[in-house]
Amino acid sequence: MFGLSRRKKEVVKKKTPLEIFNELVVRFFTLTVAAFIVAFALECILLPNKVIDGGVIGISMMINYVTHANLGLVILLLNLPFIFLAWTNLGKMFVLQTFYSVFMLALATNLFESLHHPVILDELLLVVIFGGIILGFGVGLILRNSASLDGTEILSIKLSKKFTFLTIGEFLMGINLLIYTASAFVFDLKQALYSILTYFVASKAIDAVIDGFNSSKSVRIVSENYKAIGNAIMKELDVSVTYMKARGGYSGEEKVLTYCVVSRLEMAKVKALVKNIDPRAFLVIEAVHEVEGVRVNKK
Repeated sequence: MFGLSRRKKEVVKKKTPLEIFNELVVRFFTLTVAAFIVAFALECILLPNKVIDGGVIGISMMINYVTHANLGLVILLLNLPFIFLAWTNLGKMFVLQTFYSVFMLALATNLFESLHHPVILDELLLVVIFGGIILGFGVGLILRNSASLDGTEILSIKLSKKFTFLTIGEFLMGINLLIYTASAFVFDLKQALYSILTYFVASKAIDAVIDGFNSSKSVRIVSENYKAIGNAIMKELDVSVTYMKARGGYSGEEKVLTYCVVSRLEMAKVKALVKNIDPRAFLVIEAVHEVEGVRVNKK
């Protein structure tokens, strides 16, 4: 890569203790708000309609329904073994933030339960849609701030390392399949199917929170006119490009690949710029889940 070699080197500034403290305050405040959002979805929307989430929370909701045990306490107790399991593998900060999030969720569910609130929604389709969105929004905020509410995710990570023929997602899917099968016996088949739909809606909301609504795209362009294309992108979009050497598989000729990351809204303009300069240019466009760092402007 040699597209950024002429840029001025940026001095990496270490964060001061005050900046680190402020970041931690904001993070734990966000985790607190997110825990209350999840508790609201569980206590005020899903549980009164016998619709459950997946993972440890789903198991806890079924235990609460059958035994009338305190939901918050059950969530906390069931998550504790998995939190300890994560201590050596996922880092002390992750474990601390996860424990805090689970503890705040337990506290928040008890608070909402003590209010003796009326049922907010009783139409199951609305319960699935809005309960799933609110639940997913809260869980997404927690995941985005390097914490978790679900011990089965931690278990899946551990199992996938031991049994490498299955992925984390496949382990998680298998665990949730067992949970929703059990819910069909605890409640009934219809409620289990509504719970699966809720889990699907929540997962989409989680993706939206983690990836952002204005997701980024990475673009790789192969063209003989790479200089003109790179200059046009930097001038018109005010973003940097990187040039990478490549070799054609059929021709064996050395080529230069132009790489940049732009927002979803800028994607159409990139395509238009490239096609105006070289209609035969080869473009590869991929979704980018997270981008960190500085967008280097053209000087």
